[in-house]
Amino acid sequence: MIQRDIAYRVRAIESLSPTLKRIVLESATGDPLPVGAAGAHIALTLKCGDRILRNSYSLIAPSDGTGRYELIVRRTDPSRGGSHFVHDELTVGAVLAGYVPHNLFPSFSHARKHLLIGGGVGITPLLAHLAALRREGARVELHQLAAAEEVALFTQLLAPWAGDDVQVHGGREGLDLEALLSRQPLGTHVYVCGPAALMDRVEGMAVALGWPDGRIHRESFGASGGEPFTVRLARSGGEVRVGPDESMLQALENAGVAAPSLCRGGACGECLTRVLEGEPEHRDHYLTAEEKASGQFVMPCVSRAHSDMLVLDL
Repeated sequence: MIQRDIAYRVRAIESLSPTLKRIVLESATGDPLPVGAAGAHIALTLKCGDRILRNSYSLIAPSDGTGRYELIVRRTDPSRGGSHFVHDELTVGAVLAGYVPHNLFPSFSHARKHLLIGGGVGITPLLAHLAALRREGARVELHQLAAAEEVALFTQLLAPWAGDDVQVHGGREGLDLEALLSRQPLGTHVYVCGPAALMDRVEGMAVALGWPDGRIHRESFGASGGEPFTVRLARSGGEVRVGPDESMLQALENAGVAAPSLCRGGACGECLTRVLEGEPEHRDHYLTAEEKASGQFVMPCVSRAHSDMLVLDL
């Protein structure tokens, strides 16, 4: 049986800016950590008061399985509590339960070129990709979009790979995505991570320019909110109210429901749940168009409901 659970100890915490912290984790048992390839993430269990949150964070450097993982966490407002907990309460030496690395955002070795596009803290998995691809001698280009006040910070983070093919765009400078995507050689793969609007824009622009779907890759965790609704649990008989600023999965977990999950981004299929009544609002990247149209399944980690009630096989 493949190990999934692991205990992490916080080895170091570094403040990068008022809203960004670098967290270094090591094994709480002293054993070597499992390998985490570029693009991998880990899920951590955070105890925020009387609530238990399970948040996913990308590794910012490939792990060789010998010592530590590094994360960058942004403090967000409003927040469900996870980012505030990391910034305000997490201390060196604390032990956190979590999962071993899981990778839904790998690079593709057969690509002629790798184009990396990040937005804000979405740079995290791209830092790992950039380091790994440079080490392998692959052709790679990175563009990071940042708020004007964070240009210097991201420029410093990218300093080890500084060059014409690594650029930070901030303030009004922006980035001409159409020109960038249009000039790439055939066989290029694009990888994007950041705000949903940025990822949607990159994906939409690439499709409009004729890029094959298999060469467009995005990474996201969680989902934006929406209208509240109620989940009825067919097997247990209970009901759970899903608020406007929480996911269905978070609401189920907060109610003590044993709902499976892994990536928490609608991509791995671990939380696939049968729908018995109601109309799901699909936001995942796992179900096919036909499966979504059938309304028979839902991914609680990111999806919601068009109807006031969803009856699930839980």
